[in-house]
This record gives sequence, C-alpha cells and structure tokens, in this order.
Amino acid sequence: METTWVVVADQARARLFSASDQRGPLQEVEDLANPEGRLYDRDLNADSPGRAFDSMGEGRHAMGKHHSPKEQEAIRFAHDVGERLAAGLHDGAYQHLIISATPRFLGLLRETLPESVARCVVLELHKDLTALSTDEIRAHLPERLPGSPLSTEG
Repeated sequence: METTWVVVADQARARLFSASDQRGPLQEVEDLANPEGRLYDRDLNADSPGRAFDSMGEGRHAMGKHHSPKEQEAIRFAHDVGERLAAGLHDGAYQHLIISATPRFLGLLRETLPESVARCVVLELHKDLTALSTDEIRAHLPERLPGSPLSTEG
C-alpha cells in the first residue's frame, strides 16, 4: 500500500502527516520547530556588519551579507525539513508527498529538497496551514490523496 506524506510548513514550524488511505484521515508523524524563524533580524544578529579596507587607497566600507539573518535561518530550516523528508523517503515511509507552505517558504523548500524527494511531490499548496487542526488540514486537501499530477493551488 502506498503512503502519502503531507507537510505543512512556514519558516518557524513544519508538521509532517501520513495518510495510508487515499480518502482517510491524516496521522501526525512529527512536529519540527524552528523558534528562530519567528525572531526579528535584530534579535538574530545583534552585531553590525564587519568593516574592511579597500585594496587600493584608504577607504573603508561595511561588509554586507547576501541574505538577512532571518532569511538565512529560514534557508537552514528548509534544508533541515528537506533532510527529514529524505530520511523518511529512504526508510520507505512514503511514496507521495504533498507540501503546503507559505509562498516564500515553499520556494525555499523547492530549492533545498533533494532530487529524490522533489520527484515524489504530487501537489503543492501556497497556504499556511500550520496552525490548523489535523481535520482542518485534511479538508484543504483533495478527497483522494496520492497519484495526482503536480499542481499549484492558491
């Protein structure tokens, strides 16, 4: 019997559910927390950017970062979620994957998911369902879970 995992996530939390019956209820597998995902940039990085000298002359300038501390933390958490999903796939815990996440975090997940996990994605939803009950999450999903082609709903 094929199993579908459902992931509902944002930058601070990812909940993993399992459904063995295509029309049945979800069973919570794991609740991953990232408390740093709710912090402000100023709380994640109290230091100012470092300073550097120009290679020519006497000028000095601040060294910037490519991503804000909050975005770096979200990328790290997306990577952690991807690793957990890869472990579940490797263990044979699921064959199909549905992801529901805030649009920004969904993009980060897409970038960090291992290829083997990405191939299992059958549905993506641009919705934050992390605060909903298991039954409410199930109501946002198709009546029949596995086997649908990849699509995006708003």
